[in-house]
Amino acid sequence: MISKNEVKYIRSLGQQKGRDESGTFLAEGTKLVRDLIIACPEYIQKVFAVDTFTRANEDLLKNITTEKIDDDTLQRISLLSTPNQVLAVIRKFETNMADLSSKGWVLALDGIQDPGNLGTMIRTADWFGVSHIVCSLDCVDLYNPKVVQSSMGSIARVQVHRTDLKEWLSNYKGNIYGAFMEGETVSQIALPADGVMVIGREGSGIRNDIRELITHPVTIPGYGQAESLNAAVATGILLWEMKN
Repeated sequence: MISKNEVKYIRSLGQQKGRDESGTFLAEGTKLVRDLIIACPEYIQKVFAVDTFTRANEDLLKNITTEKIDDDTLQRISLLSTPNQVLAVIRKFETNMADLSSKGWVLALDGIQDPGNLGTMIRTADWFGVSHIVCSLDCVDLYNPKVVQSSMGSIARVQVHRTDLKEWLSNYKGNIYGAFMEGETVSQIALPADGVMVIGREGSGIRNDIRELITHPVTIPGYGQAESLNAAVATGILLWEMKN
């Protein structure tokens, strides 16, 4: 039976302080937890699941520490308004900045604040085969529950690095593209096979000290009256152009 201390520990993972102190985070829901167990079983610390989930996933859970709980307990420990059968405590992923020296596109995020946007960007990068994202130090926490939920398992397949973005870009040897309201129309230029694409903060865009490092400002032309594109939507369009 789950202890009061364990309930307290799980609930603490809803806050960044709890995640930072424990080095773990939460994932909830049948599809997300299944995807993460398949993608990174070595990072799964413990799964808490109702009988319906454990019976349907016996083989998947064979080598995973699992505790069966009832619906009331799941309701107590869940951060969701409508819990869905299972919750997993997972160790934070290890990343290696040295891997960024390999060829290919890198997505760089300057001050992204919305957790739903970051999760969607990770998922979109995964879809287009972009293996690395570099986040500035003031981006929203990667392990915020809303980031984890909206990434839908891609958080285990894309390496997300957190660093001083200005310093990293200053040392990058290659083309640095940036998304702006004004710039070359991205669909009309020949993009190389590798480089960095910088996306700025929602509402304010790329900061001036980062702008100075961008060698190729690009834009997505608009044809209606909307003031701007959502950052995650713009990322999807730019990644499509980068890959084609």
